[in-house]
Amino acid sequence: MFLLTDEQTIEDLRLFAKRERNGIYDIYNNTSTRGGEMMLEKMFRNPLASLDAINKRAGIIASFAKQLTQFPFDSSTLDSVEKYLAYSDNENSGQKWTPGEKEINAGVTALIELLHAVRNFLANGAIVQVPMMEEERKKILQLLLDPALEPVFNEKPGNKISFGAVTAFDILMRVKEKDKIMAVLNFIYLLDVYISVAQVANKRGFVFPVAHPRGSNVLKVQGVYHPELKHPVANDLTMHANKSVVFLTGANMAGKSTFLRAFSTAVYVAHMGFPVAAKSLDFSVMDGVLTTINLPDNLGVGASHFYAEVLRVKKVASELGAGKSLFVLFDELFRGTNVKDAHEGTVAVTKAFAGKKDSLFLISSHIVEAGDELKQKPNIGFHYLPTRMNGTVPEYTYTLEEGITDDRHGMIIIRNEGILESLATGKKK
Repeated sequence: MFLLTDEQTIEDLRLFAKRERNGIYDIYNNTSTRGGEMMLEKMFRNPLASLDAINKRAGIIASFAKQLTQFPFDSSTLDSVEKYLAYSDNENSGQKWTPGEKEINAGVTALIELLHAVRNFLANGAIVQVPMMEEERKKILQLLLDPALEPVFNEKPGNKISFGAVTAFDILMRVKEKDKIMAVLNFIYLLDVYISVAQVANKRGFVFPVAHPRGSNVLKVQGVYHPELKHPVANDLTMHANKSVVFLTGANMAGKSTFLRAFSTAVYVAHMGFPVAAKSLDFSVMDGVLTTINLPDNLGVGASHFYAEVLRVKKVASELGAGKSLFVLFDELFRGTNVKDAHEGTVAVTKAFAGKKDSLFLISSHIVEAGDELKQKPNIGFHYLPTRMNGTVPEYTYTLEEGITDDRHGMIIIRNEGILESLATGKKK
């Protein structure tokens, strides 16, 4: 059971690297195998929406983290095995790429060594102390005990293998029993992901969130910060049925977008069963996470930014209408239209969101005047990121406070930059 999300949310949260910036994926990617990398990416694109699945994955990773587990298999051996098994994939795809005697011998030798290492890890490794992986451990161990693979374990790793034996092993492992071999490899990739994330949790001091059943409608985070920042400012925020909407205000550069990304990234990653950048996080399992931070114009179909916003709100409304519980984020709702329409639209849509108390909504806006009307709804909470003036210089705390901002420093910043003087005289003091 997977969480409802989309490419807009994935792009908003910058989960994957793009151009010259890294992504959240890169922070968690400490994998030793290409297969592990691919599996980790799949997990990032498909968060979980099942309490049991989230708790199981989090419990496994936490157990490996507690044991300070290192990846137990040799990377060069795995590379040889993957290259060797790829020969049969090329043959099946119609490409004529027949391995030579040297390649087959190297592949067979590496695979025998790997299978012995896997069996030893299953019997004596850190996985024995991970109760939540007991089912998988027994399944792979049973697979390795299959009589068809008995010749592999009769062969001692590192011994020189005769030409005839190599040929027999090649047919056995690359052809006849390839499904079993691939199942073992996929298990290794899964271990690679879990151990990688466990190591990241230990290195960065990430915490494991506490998941609550769907419908409990709780989201309490302490000390959340964006994991890509070198010197982040942590924040606390609590949401629940009686505060299911948070209306966030603050000046430009006060840190709204950074906070929104930090908070929603923690919610998203928590649904993967992964540790997060915070002191603590309690969350109800949701049906979906949908964010709107950087919404592009769709010039290909002649859609303006405002119309793109309307379609985005419509998508959210459709999912809510289908009975889904969602975490929804909008940064600067209706920024693509005039102030009057943006004001009216923000009030109308935010009030409508407030009627959906089984979902949680985080809405930021520059239209602070909308706050007076939104106060009519008791389940809307108000927070802002303040600006402090040091003379004529704005300073930002990046720390959430309750209420609605009364900052009006835009003209001061414009004057500080000498824009009006430059336009009038062509010179700036």
